[in-house]
Amino acid sequence: MKRLTAILALIVITLTAGYSQNLKFGHVNGNEVVQALPEFDSASVKLENFQKELINALELMSVELNNKNDAYSKEEKNLTDLVKQTKQQEIIDLNRRMQDFQAKAQDDLRLRQQELFQPIQAKVEKAIKDVGKENGFVYIFDIGTGVLLYFDETKSTDVTSLVKTKLGIR
Repeated sequence: MKRLTAILALIVITLTAGYSQNLKFGHVNGNEVVQALPEFDSASVKLENFQKELINALELMSVELNNKNDAYSKEEKNLTDLVKQTKQQEIIDLNRRMQDFQAKAQDDLRLRQQELFQPIQAKVEKAIKDVGKENGFVYIFDIGTGVLLYFDETKSTDVTSLVKTKLGIR
C-alpha cells in the first residue's frame, strides 16, 4: 500500500511539474488600451462638456447668491424686520439649493462617467479574455489598475499589443 501511494504521489508530482512549466501568464496595461480607443476620446469630451454644464449652472446660482447678499447688505438698514427676515430666508434657501445642486451634480457626474466608460471597459475586458483564450494564457494580469504588486517581466508576456490589435487600434 505504501508503495502504491508513493508511485501515485510521484505520478501526481511529475504531471503537476510538467504541466506547470507550460502555463502561460501574461500582463496587459488595461488603462493604456482603454485610452487608445477612439471611443475613449469621445466619451471624455462628452463627460467634460457635461461637467462644464454643471459648473456653469452652479456659477449662475453663485452669482445670484452674491447679488442677493450684496443687495441685502446695502438695503438692510432701511428694511423692516419682516422684510429682513424674508430676504434672509431667501438667501438661506438659495444657499441650501446650491448645496443640494452640488451633491446631485456630483452623483450625476459619477453616473454619467459610468454610463460613458462602462461599455468601453467591457469591450476591452472582452478583448483581453479573447486574447487569453486564443493564445493559451492561464492568467492575464492588468498592470494598469495598480492591483498587481509584483510580476517578473521576463516570465510574463505583455499582451497589450495583442489586445490593441484585437480591437483594431495601434
